[in-house]
Amino acid sequence: MTTMMNVCLEIDEKHVVVALQESCDKLDAAVGDVMLDFSAVPRIDPSGLKAMEALAGAADDKGIKVVLRGVNVDIYKVLKLAKLSSRFAFAN
Repeated sequence: MTTMMNVCLEIDEKHVVVALQESCDKLDAAVGDVMLDFSAVPRIDPSGLKAMEALAGAADDKGIKVVLRGVNVDIYKVLKLAKLSSRFAFAN
């Protein structure tokens, strides 16, 4: 079975929340996985973390896997502490 990845967004460090909200909106049209590129994001703040939680919930509801690419160790640790890391897949 081939998985289509029809939504791929680059997350800008200054607009993390907006980009995550846009990603949530695009889940309705998604077929397969959604990839978000975090390579330009050095850290995530509480509002970004809340947006990540909302995205994970929306993706779970729609049965869509969200793949995070380029996540640095600090962001991964925050996701792990917030018990969100298991709700995402990670790629280099």
